[in-house]
Amino acid sequence: MERLWGLFQRAQQLSPRSSQTVYQRVEGPRKGHLEEEEEDGEEGAETLAHFCPMELRGPEPLGSRPRQPNLIPWAAAGRRAAPYLVLTALLIFTGAFLLGYVAFRGSCQACGDSVLVVSEDVNYEPDLDFHQGRLYWSDLQAMFLQFLGEGRLEDTIRQTSLRERVAGSAGMAALTQDIRAALSRQKLDHVWTDTHYVGLQFPDPAHPNTLHWVDEAGKVGEQLPLEDPDVYCPYSAIGNVTGELVYAHYGRPEDLQDLRARGVDPVGRLLLVRVGVISFAQKHFRRPRQEDRLRPGIQGNTVTNAQDFGAQGVLIYPEPADFSQDPPKPSLSSQQAVYGHVHLGTGDPYTPGFPSFNQTQFPPVASSGLPSIPAQPISADIASRLLRKLKGPVAPQEWQGSLLGSPYHLGPGPRLRLVVNNHRTSTPINNIFGCIEGRSEPDHYVVIGAQRDAWGPGAAKSAVGTAILLELVRTFSSMVSNGFRPRRSLLFISWDGGDFGSVGSTEWLEGYLSVLHLKAVVYVSLDNAVLGDDKFHAKTSPLLTSLIESVLKQVDSPNHSGQTLYEQVVFTNPSWDAEVIRPLPMDSSAYSFTAFVGVPAVEFSFMEVLQGRLPAVAQAVAQLAGQLLIRLSHDRLLPLDFGRYGDVVLRHIGNLNEFSGDLKARGLTLQWVYSARGDYIRAAEKLRQEIYSSEERDERLTRMYNVRIMRVEFYFLSQYVSPADSPFRHIFMGRGDHTLGALLDHLRLLRSNSSGTPGATSSTGFQESRFRRQLALLTWTLQGAANALSGDVWNIDNNF
Repeated sequence: MERLWGLFQRAQQLSPRSSQTVYQRVEGPRKGHLEEEEEDGEEGAETLAHFCPMELRGPEPLGSRPRQPNLIPWAAAGRRAAPYLVLTALLIFTGAFLLGYVAFRGSCQACGDSVLVVSEDVNYEPDLDFHQGRLYWSDLQAMFLQFLGEGRLEDTIRQTSLRERVAGSAGMAALTQDIRAALSRQKLDHVWTDTHYVGLQFPDPAHPNTLHWVDEAGKVGEQLPLEDPDVYCPYSAIGNVTGELVYAHYGRPEDLQDLRARGVDPVGRLLLVRVGVISFAQKHFRRPRQEDRLRPGIQGNTVTNAQDFGAQGVLIYPEPADFSQDPPKPSLSSQQAVYGHVHLGTGDPYTPGFPSFNQTQFPPVASSGLPSIPAQPISADIASRLLRKLKGPVAPQEWQGSLLGSPYHLGPGPRLRLVVNNHRTSTPINNIFGCIEGRSEPDHYVVIGAQRDAWGPGAAKSAVGTAILLELVRTFSSMVSNGFRPRRSLLFISWDGGDFGSVGSTEWLEGYLSVLHLKAVVYVSLDNAVLGDDKFHAKTSPLLTSLIESVLKQVDSPNHSGQTLYEQVVFTNPSWDAEVIRPLPMDSSAYSFTAFVGVPAVEFSFMEVLQGRLPAVAQAVAQLAGQLLIRLSHDRLLPLDFGRYGDVVLRHIGNLNEFSGDLKARGLTLQWVYSARGDYIRAAEKLRQEIYSSEERDERLTRMYNVRIMRVEFYFLSQYVSPADSPFRHIFMGRGDHTLGALLDHLRLLRSNSSGTPGATSSTGFQESRFRRQLALLTWTLQGAANALSGDVWNIDNNF
């Protein structure tokens, strides 16, 4: 027996030392779990007792010498066989290891159908926790919530909302200094300010805007009082126009077509339209049709629509029927006007496509999104006086409001003279930045921003977002002081010039376009965060939908005790994404990040009702945004669901099928775009499989996959149009002839073409040459996305 044991010991000496698995007990949120670590056995290392072989021997005489092995023939043969025994043992060990690895991956909660869905038990990279030497999701969540709860969010909102913060004003200059000082006091790696000189439009105090009655002889009569001389439409055309008044509901294209069908032509007239459904800058309140969900702005802008239908000017009023008068709900004085900019675009409209660091460098040019007709906001009181004068057909039932005791008429009515004297001023604006550098990928930025400016006092537009931003900076700074370090850099930004069409954010994007599309991972907007406390919307890119769903399950509802935000949503609609997910609006800073730069973005908003619960709702938004930032900045693999765009492509391109017969009759086909669609879906599935089967701890592979994932949104920017001429190049969310929306609108003309002949080329009908160009732009952008997702050129395997 002793000889056999000696033979076994000798075989151990000949075999290489294998790694040992050590488990350490974890305290805190995962108390009771065992944590697995790999320790390589090194020469001279102390071996744990339960891994040591035990030898049973009888007593030996004192002073006896160590026993020498007897070199008998069978023992020598055993020594010669030892290498084979060792090899056999290694083969058995390797086979068992592989079986165990496969079994483990099959049971991993984080490796379901999508490798990007991560459970709460995710084991994050080692960090210094205030309790432990390793952080889990629950640790990070607890740390974040603890420090966030130590803030005074309500006080910050109140202090910010009371300050003057019109872009370019002295009050804004003081607020800028205060916010920069607040960031400098935190544990941030970098704090700086970026200044742009932009063209903003303001009322002229010496020559206020006016509205007058005009008699039948053309003589200007009584002036209608515009209660607030500071109320205006930035970027309205300047000048004076005279025309008969016509009521045009919300000023949508369908409204104007309906008006014309009822015998009231908008050409040469002033239109009276009500606030809502489509905003001044973009249609974004309407619940979109399924095919419109990723096509914001397809209906254009109120003033642009009126201009396209030949109107002379636009008067915009708040209809009381659209603003509830219940005490708990937001109401509006009958003497108040609601106003907003009328530029159909974002950024400085006088340097379109270029940054406004110094306007003198560029030739004078204006954005094509600037209207050529004047527009002016008016109050409900003035609108009531105008509506009483209207004659003509009675407006449809759905157009009726509550200003009159009798039905609204379409007109035409009396003539009016509108004079707009706004003036353009070169104005310095300042964006403020603070950064926490990432540990492993400092050159990849997770960006969160909030608009700082506002035309008047109040909290909803910018004060809430600014307060949440400051609280998040303080919270993450406290986490850094207690050992947390994100994998990727966190970039906090306070934007200026937001009320003029996301001017500050767009100018920054234009200035650093060549850098940001390579470095910005995601943008999270805090603008318009609290407009109510009932309905919750996430206006976002499809890449973030799965992550938003996951985080909603971690945040408590601010107005439904005992429920998470996700449970609150599915209680009313089991299809949570149909209830929550909305397209990005053009008047959000998030829109430019996605449609212009190709960075996935999200803007959260609580809508409808607000029964004194502003602090609680703002706190919920802060929790939601903060936990989203943790996941995006700290997960080893970026939690962006690139496979989701495959569903988007299928759904949207599926809308083309109904026109296949019409195109076939003209000798045209959509086969190219179908092939490109298939290549993208195959490339996404191939990447998913690569990630699933790769070594998790391989940093080189992880970074390579992250780069491919973070640029998916950029792949959908058309490379075949100029960013100066068509800045919103995204084929799903952008604007222009290169988009899928434009192609679908063009194809619909096949059904409305009066001639119905294959050779018809009317400028207002279907045009084959235009269709071929649109199809080429869409196809090659989609094909390029598929190729880029495939990785290196030797990995591209498409059937195009």
